Amino acid sequence: MPRTFEEKLHEYARVLVETGAGLQPGGKLQINAPIEAAPLVREIVQEAYRLGALDVRVDWRDDQLERLRYVEGSREAALFIPDWAMEQAERMVDDGYARIGIRGDDPNLLSGVDGSLIAERTKRGAQLSEKVSAAVSGHLIDWTLGAMSTPAWARSVYPDLPEAEGVARLWEDIFTVSRINEDDPVAAWEAHVDRLARLTAYLNGQQFSAVHIRNAEGTDLTVGLADGHVWDGGALTGPTGNRTVPNMPTDEVFTAPHRDRVSGVAVASKPLSVRGTLISGIRMTFKDGKAVEVSAETGEETLRQLVETDEGASHLGEVALVPASAPVAQTGSLFNMTLFDENAASHIAMGRCYPTNVQGGGDAERLAAAGGNRSLIHVDWMIGSPTSDVDGLTAGGERVPLMRQGEWVVDAAK
Repeated sequence: MPRTFEEKLHEYARVLVETGAGLQPGGKLQINAPIEAAPLVREIVQEAYRLGALDVRVDWRDDQLERLRYVEGSREAALFIPDWAMEQAERMVDDGYARIGIRGDDPNLLSGVDGSLIAERTKRGAQLSEKVSAAVSGHLIDWTLGAMSTPAWARSVYPDLPEAEGVARLWEDIFTVSRINEDDPVAAWEAHVDRLARLTAYLNGQQFSAVHIRNAEGTDLTVGLADGHVWDGGALTGPTGNRTVPNMPTDEVFTAPHRDRVSGVAVASKPLSVRGTLISGIRMTFKDGKAVEVSAETGEETLRQLVETDEGASHLGEVALVPASAPVAQTGSLFNMTLFDENAASHIAMGRCYPTNVQGGGDAERLAAAGGNRSLIHVDWMIGSPTSDVDGLTAGGERVPLMRQGEWVVDAAK
């Protein structure tokens, strides 16, 4: 019998808590979610306590309040971030709270707002939250990201549908790509992450010196990989010892580029939604690891501000491979949200690398020596397509086919 919406919502909450965040009896949980997500958050809280959680905290957000800060507030108000807010976040990291983030952003939330002001506040926030960001990127805490269908997000994905229909269709997309429509969602996730584990094991065994990505859209990019790089994907086990799935959905395997060994041209295959702005038609030329030419058809000012955040922002911190047949891609929709769109196409990320993608990367000096990139930002943008071919390049110059026409061709992917 088909599940009702309420039953699917409950299953989604269960998967986020158990499989995503890997919450254990006696654990503590922090949830960050839009106010529209109250029905889902209640299900998450209920599931967490049923599992034996000691404490569950919810940080609500209303994106419209963020816009009002910029539009109605003074410049000082736009840039003000109280120290105690960051101290509280750091204390929760120290206390071992797992985190579940629920996304439902309006991609055009900050349209018309002074981009330089957004950039300045974002940079200040990143500086103040470096400790928390390091804990998340280093998987020193357990965390996962999920999504909530909101009217604003649904309008951007399905602008031709009446609001209620758009919200309902987006919910069905979320359930589909998060494997909630499977007979046993938890078992489906176990099988999926096991397949991704086979892929990462194969890639880690090869220790390619670089990957070469090219497609009909104009990308012809050689991404040199960090020395002692580690491929990850699907489930991760951090210092807590708990198995988690940081992104739901996820269909990527990813690793750290060498900050100085990227060359060629990268052309976006999908728009990027960042800082409340939708950026389309991105094109970057890399030389010796740095983006030396940067352009976009729309949102170019925001893009340039992004790569000028700090010295590391113009270098790469991630390269990820995703098959064109991934569930997000099969929906045929553009979600205008990185959490979803990055799992529809291979992609790269400007800025900070994940320390876990380099052997011994938890040591800052070893990470830097291996070629890992440091930055206040980490922003993914999509370059893959159904025409993409990807080769692994060995230290001796041999080419090993990894993907053809957007699909894996190695046995480990079967």
